[in-house]
Amino acid sequence: MKVMKFVFSLFVCLMLANGLQAKNCNILDFGAKPDGTTMNTKAIQSAIDYLSKTGGGTLIVPKGRFLTGSIELKSNINLYLDKDAVLLGSTEYADYRKLTDHMSLILASDQSHISISGEGTIDGQGRAMALKLDSLFFVGKMNRDDYDLTRPDERVRPTDLQIVNCKDVMVKQVTFKNAACWVQQYIGCENVVIDKIRVDSEAFSNNDGMDIANCKNVSITGCVVNSADDGICLKGSWNDQILIQNCRIRSSASAIKFGSGVGATNVTIKDIYIYDTYRSALALESVDGNVIENILVDGLHVSNTWNVFYLRIGKRNLNSKGEVGTLKNITIRNVSADVPYARPDIYHETRFPGLSYPLNANIYPAMIIGVTDRAVENVHFENVSITYPGRGDEGTAYMPVWKMKNIPENEKVYPEFNLHGEMPAWGFYVRHAKGISFKNVAVAAKKHDYRPAFVFDDVQGINMERVYINEDDNGPQIILRNVSGENLKENQDQIEVVQ
Repeated sequence: MKVMKFVFSLFVCLMLANGLQAKNCNILDFGAKPDGTTMNTKAIQSAIDYLSKTGGGTLIVPKGRFLTGSIELKSNINLYLDKDAVLLGSTEYADYRKLTDHMSLILASDQSHISISGEGTIDGQGRAMALKLDSLFFVGKMNRDDYDLTRPDERVRPTDLQIVNCKDVMVKQVTFKNAACWVQQYIGCENVVIDKIRVDSEAFSNNDGMDIANCKNVSITGCVVNSADDGICLKGSWNDQILIQNCRIRSSASAIKFGSGVGATNVTIKDIYIYDTYRSALALESVDGNVIENILVDGLHVSNTWNVFYLRIGKRNLNSKGEVGTLKNITIRNVSADVPYARPDIYHETRFPGLSYPLNANIYPAMIIGVTDRAVENVHFENVSITYPGRGDEGTAYMPVWKMKNIPENEKVYPEFNLHGEMPAWGFYVRHAKGISFKNVAVAAKKHDYRPAFVFDDVQGINMERVYINEDDNGPQIILRNVSGENLKENQDQIEVVQ
């Protein structure tokens, strides 16, 4: 965290130093019209280019609704949106362009010292844009390759913001709304500060609140995210020195997700409130051969979310050497969570596309799942309290502990918490793991569940200290299969060993 503070201070100093010689410009002076109908792309880009050629400065977007296509930020420029200022994304495909592999309303590539600030709004008009693209396909004006089963492909739906290979980036206070695809992308960037922004995007599918890919020294603080896909998602083959703190997240998918192909090291997630989230509060997934390690989660308050933790190693897309990824050195502490019985996204404007809670499974536990030849290693839970609804019954689905060896590995399947079908536990399910500890952990089921609270299968090294299980069931609550090196003395009377 000292590194992050240093980076932030350095960034501010550099911005201030640049600001001593910088100038302010208003997009109105370059011909922009705030009527919501005039296309302002050329006017806004002209203002950016002018500032770029004259040493940089602040470009002011005043009160009004400014319709625009793609604009490209340049080094040493602060795009400042006044309160009640709106940059309104065009709904015409031809008004967008891309610098890399994806179109976006606001673009930047290979720049430095850029920022977006102010109390205004960037509105991509994503649903109108996506539905217009959908119509183009059905009248034969869109290539079939650009249509993905039921909707226009991600490649033809623009994001609100895409920052690529940039250094010293700050995005502060602004509101991002209604993207047609991902809301924000930061790719290959270094020294990024995202502070006190709001994301409100339930416009269409794939509305990730923010995606961080192959970045170093990123600080995400004080943000509010409401998204029709993952809230904050790490992607790419590596990320390093990431801080996510004091954020509030509501998601139609997972709130904080280390995406299925991601690599990430030295990440701190602290003081996060997660609510009304359809899938996982925290999903750490290494299925494409990359490394996830040294992760600290400290302070999660989770309400009305179907799955609290999903930690997974898989073998979806490995490299030419067939190397399996790693998931290790994870500390999760100071967590309170409540798992509902009913679907948690019932009041979302856009619910998770194409998927509903599986009819052939009861409520899912928190899960830690490796593969037979690569264990999830060194995961430590401390001061964790999770309340489940219970009500698991054999008539809805049946996975008794004596049959749990039949749970599918699904190593090459896209990872989500429900891909294994019915789970044999209601609290925690751990398989193919090493060095798992629970200290001051409490799980409770409001109603009776036919399953035990904890199931450990192929696990080396389990330590349980002050673990409390509250459920209306007198049977064994901790099931061990192929387990060694366990220290469970305090819960000895709740254990059953199965073959």
